[in-house]
Amino acid sequence: MSAAWFGEHFGFAVGIDLGWYVNTQHADHPNLSLDFVQRDHAAWPAATRGKDVVGTLLAFLVEDVDAEYARLSNAGLTVVMPLVTEPWGQRRFQVTGPDGLLVEVLQMVAPDPRWMADNGLGG
Repeated sequence: MSAAWFGEHFGFAVGIDLGWYVNTQHADHPNLSLDFVQRDHAAWPAATRGKDVVGTLLAFLVEDVDAEYARLSNAGLTVVMPLVTEPWGQRRFQVTGPDGLLVEVLQMVAPDPRWMADNGLGG
């Protein structure tokens, strides 16, 4: 399910599908792959076997975050953090993915000089 979701919404294609293990690769970025292991399979570590994903955020850097927000919202994905411009130089939003995974889509933008200076990050 996860591999199909990432294929449909983010351009990943299945390379290997063993049923319990699926490898995907992104067509535009040959060095970018996502692997999925069935959560209750013996190959998965016993300590987390069968559990939902918690505390993991997968981020994709894009050139036009506003276009991606419109595309994914129109596709019916659940937006859990609306589009926002952060003072540290990111414009971003988050959607829920399969199995509890959060997916952030972001674009780098010019940071707020005042915020940078106030946080000791300015030149």
